[in-house]
Amino acid sequence: MPPIWQETHGRNQLIGIKGRLDHDLTAPLDYLLRTLMEQGQSQLVVDLTAVTYINSGGLRVLVSARRRAQEIGGSLTLLGLSPRLLEIFQMVGFDTLFPIYPTRQAWEAQQDRDER
Repeated sequence: MPPIWQETHGRNQLIGIKGRLDHDLTAPLDYLLRTLMEQGQSQLVVDLTAVTYINSGGLRVLVSARRRAQEIGGSLTLLGLSPRLLEIFQMVGFDTLFPIYPTRQAWEAQQDRDER
């Protein structure tokens, strides 16, 4: 599996990241998120289940993408933060910026409820 992957899930674009979200992956992730939004995709979901580390650049990409998504009437949701990643998000106050689901299954269940 590549370090960044994408799939369509209903009206959402699901983006998964594997490994370290640091200088090696921030530019490709930022490019993918920008491209999706330029193509009119505004409902973005980033799966961080397989992320083992995030640096300030990775946080910046996510916050910037959230802002851009909101500007076009969309949102950016996060899935699968490890306890350590969640702690980082809480320390910097980002846990209040994003809808966060513990697992992909929890997010999918919420999507199913919303569609009813």
